[in-house]
Formats: sequence, C-alpha cells, structure tokens
Amino acid sequence: MYHNPVLLKESVENLVKNPSGTYVDLTFGGGGHSAAILERLDANGKLIAFDIDDDAISNSIDDKRFTLVNQNFRYLWNYLRYYDVIPVDGILADLGVSSHQIDADERGFSIRKDGNLDMRMNSGLAISAKDVINTYSHEKLTEMFYKYGELDRPHIFANGIIKQRNIKPFETTGELKEIAEKYAPRKKEYKYVSQVFQAVRIEVNQEMQALEEMLIQIEKVLKVGGIAAIISYHSLEDRLVKNLFKTGNVEGELKKDFYGNKLSPFNLVHRKPIIPTDEEIEMNGRARSAKLRIAEKI
Repeated sequence: MYHNPVLLKESVENLVKNPSGTYVDLTFGGGGHSAAILERLDANGKLIAFDIDDDAISNSIDDKRFTLVNQNFRYLWNYLRYYDVIPVDGILADLGVSSHQIDADERGFSIRKDGNLDMRMNSGLAISAKDVINTYSHEKLTEMFYKYGELDRPHIFANGIIKQRNIKPFETTGELKEIAEKYAPRKKEYKYVSQVFQAVRIEVNQEMQALEEMLIQIEKVLKVGGIAAIISYHSLEDRLVKNLFKTGNVEGELKKDFYGNKLSPFNLVHRKPIIPTDEEIEMNGRARSAKLRIAEKI
C-alpha cells in the first residue's frame, strides 16, 4: 500500500455535503482519501487532486469525474481556474510525508533506515538534503534547525554539522542520524533526530512556504458554505491552519469591524481538532500525531 490514509472517515464525512459538488484533494498520495470522496459523489460530482510525487501519479484513478494534477498545491488557484471549477464545495489536505515516501530507502525520509540523503518529494527539485547539509552556512543551518526543527541551541548543532562535513561530506541519512544523536539530550535521542530530519525535509521541499501560499488561497476558491478539512502532523503546520480558520490569515491576527465583531471568513465546524482513535493509532502508528481541523466558509 502506498499510504494508509489517516482520519479517513472523519475527514470525508465532514467534507462531502453535496454529492453533485466539486471537491479538491490537495495531497493525493495513494488515493485513499480521493477514492472515499468519489464514493460519496454522484454522476455530476467532480474531484480535482494534486500531488508532486511521480510515484503518487502512478496511482491515478480511472474515473471520468476525477482529474489528477501533477503540481504542488501552492498552485491551487491557477489550476482550479484553468479547469474552470471555482468556486468548489470542499478542500481536503493530508499534510506531511506519505508512508510510501518514508518506506522508500532511496528517498531518505526515514530515520530508521540508512538511505540516500535526499528528502525531495519531487525528484525534479534542484536542491536535496545532501546539498543543504553540505553547503549551507552556519547562519542558514542555525536558522533552519531553529525554525523548522525547533531545536534548543541550534547553533551548537550547526557547528557540529560543519566540523563533520569538513572532514567528510555527508552522503547518507545514517550519517546525519549519527551526528544528531551525539548532540541530542540524553534519553531524547529519537525526538531530537526526528526534529533534525523534519527541519531538513521542510527546507528541501519549501513546505512551509508552499503551505502558507496554499492556505491563503482557500477562501478565494471555496464557495460560501464550502468546507476545508486539513490534517497536520506537527505544530508548525497546525499553527498555520489554526490561525487561518480562527482569524482568516496565517499570522493569526484577528481583525474586527467597527462594532467589535470578528472579521473572519471561516466558522470552525469543531471547536477542537479531531484526533485519531486509539484503535487507528494501533493500526497505523504514523497517525499518532495527526490533527484534523475543519472549517466552513461563511
């Protein structure tokens, strides 16, 4: 299986309200969420899906109601306009790395395997994890590990990276993991290594920039009453989604009108995020950190 979809029932049930509507799956992956959406649509319904991973494109669904776009979801507005489907009834995004990407040694996403230091979600990207680790300045490494990995004292770890690469350039994920473990707090090695890998992956794929660009387009493409359902896996992603749904912008700046009423284009469908059940986590350990936030455009 390419990817075991997380919070499948909860996300699709909340998303699809109009069987004849037009919906968008921004993270096609193995097609699990898309297939479930199509099951709820009638003959007049439409589904547009996005994915930048060439492996995911091979999972495309043979259905006349379905269109798969091999592009980053940061181009949401452009492609929905191209296909003349604006406004849409609902948008779904399952952020993060797929099970397939993690399990593929050559992709370099997993901290459990010694693979190529790559981490590109799309092989066409110019810069890989190897380039980042071996060429970034101390300042850029420090900023990356602070911003995207939320490491304590990232400058010290950046020093360690530079000292090691001056002896021998980094080639594999095992080498990156080994040095990260040396700098990790005692008994917190796994968490520290995960934060290091997360920071590099986000940098390589420009994940936060792409996410911000996509999020600010949601209001423009959703119809009134349309639903946005977004699953995130770490605090950086979740913060942006939470801010958007509460305030209408990713910065989280709540604006009010002359009478003190909040000016946000969204209403929260659920006050708190939906999280996986214990049963789902037991079946799919990668669901453990997932949070599903759902909002309706007003």
